[in-house]
Amino acid sequence: MVGRATMWLKRVGRALSAIRVSADAMKQLNAPDADICLIVEGAYPYVVGGVSGWLQDLMISLPDIRFHIVAIKPTDAPMAWKIKPPANVMGVTEVALSTQRRVPRALPAVMVEQAMQAASDFLHQGGSDSLEALLEALRQIRPAPQVHDLLSHPAAFALLRREYDQDFDRSSFHHFFWASHVLLGGLLAMCLAPLPKARAYHSISTGFAGLLAARASVETGRPLCLTEHGIYQLERQIEVLMADWIGDQVDDGLVLERDGKDLRDLWRRAFGHYSAACYDRSDLIVALYSANSEVQQRLGAPVEKLRVIPNGIDLNRFDGVPDERQPGAPLVALIGRVVPIKDVKTFIRAAALVHETMPAVRFVLMGPTDEDADYAAECFAMVDELGLSECFEFAGRVRIEEWMPRIDLLVLTSLSEAQPLVILEGGACHIPVVAPDVGSCREMIEGSAPGDEHGGIVTPLVNPAATADAIRRILSSATLRDKMGLALRKRVERDYSHEKIIGTYRALYRDCAARETKPVQGDGSANRGGASA
Repeated sequence: MVGRATMWLKRVGRALSAIRVSADAMKQLNAPDADICLIVEGAYPYVVGGVSGWLQDLMISLPDIRFHIVAIKPTDAPMAWKIKPPANVMGVTEVALSTQRRVPRALPAVMVEQAMQAASDFLHQGGSDSLEALLEALRQIRPAPQVHDLLSHPAAFALLRREYDQDFDRSSFHHFFWASHVLLGGLLAMCLAPLPKARAYHSISTGFAGLLAARASVETGRPLCLTEHGIYQLERQIEVLMADWIGDQVDDGLVLERDGKDLRDLWRRAFGHYSAACYDRSDLIVALYSANSEVQQRLGAPVEKLRVIPNGIDLNRFDGVPDERQPGAPLVALIGRVVPIKDVKTFIRAAALVHETMPAVRFVLMGPTDEDADYAAECFAMVDELGLSECFEFAGRVRIEEWMPRIDLLVLTSLSEAQPLVILEGGACHIPVVAPDVGSCREMIEGSAPGDEHGGIVTPLVNPAATADAIRRILSSATLRDKMGLALRKRVERDYSHEKIIGTYRALYRDCAARETKPVQGDGSANRGGASA
């Protein structure tokens, strides 16, 4: 395990040791200034669906606004674009954390020491002032440094040695060294990456994208908006707590406080400081639903900056859907990937319980089965073992519009969701929904305004019996089913209309772009890294 962790840390440390922008991206930086610079990590234009699909729809729906995209990717290896940017995208800057090893350039030791100390201060203590001090220290170095110039400098090693002796000497120095390289490398990479000019900046997460966005606010003085689809800081902290690649955690037994720090502390605090910097520099902080907005506030986001803007759906896409339901054989559908996070097994177990008392009910799962072959095989076997082969279908990838006319009830059993599109699609088609109490499911199904009628039933998490009871209750009464379907449709029209959401973002962008420029740091440091916009 230690050997595997060491190899992983070395690879990631090397990946973060330098930053490069592709030749095509450099050319695109000479495009006219954009209205909005979108900053996205690990998604657009390399991934289809999710955040990428949301961004594509947003840009297509706002043809009068000029965008420039900064796409953060893990390595400098070419990555295929799976989405073609629309015509109003002025350029795409690919920021890569390169695996290339390069000979470091000689830099003044005093300046490197100051910059690395500033980087360490921000990493361990956080604070917008620390970030500004780091950017100023980097700006003073001439020639402008690259990440590998700094991390390979003797001053950087001396700094890490001091920090290890002071706080982390109960862990392996080898693991501490590479973990610090990963975190410092990512921080420096975002501080040194080319930064396109724009009238306003919009980050689609905290993390590395949020770091780059916070820097843009410091160096350009232009407004910054943050939209979080999920809470990046919490997601990374869960990963860190569950990670088996972080070696040498300190084991203190059942104690509430301990004197020493371990490597999980290092990772968790770093991600917390990254998020806090983005929250602090943002003019507006958007969540998809109110529960996440409350989480942002608990994590330090100023309440006066918070706003909820949900995802929307084009109702015209589903208008005129015919009624092809079979009253004698109701169809219950789960739309989603066959992967553990969707907890398909709870859906299958609920189907078995419903089948015992309502054998005419049919079940279908619409979504890919090839993302986790082992889990899918277990689900196939469970359907056979529970005697559901005649009434349960795995339909694979489908066109939703072709199936919606036949569906009586939609079911979700996911372990985690943000704002599930399937609930909006069901509401658009007057189909009630049964879903667990995760993400915005309760808010979408039960409503948020006084007097809102329920558009389905919210169930406890991982509870086949409660899911089965909800299915039976709705299917046992056509009147209840139709009433819930109508309530959900009205809520989608009121709160989640695509036209309304796009109008909200258009107004937001125009407001940001029209704001005055704040005082900026330095003299033209926004063009660091050789970029010009």
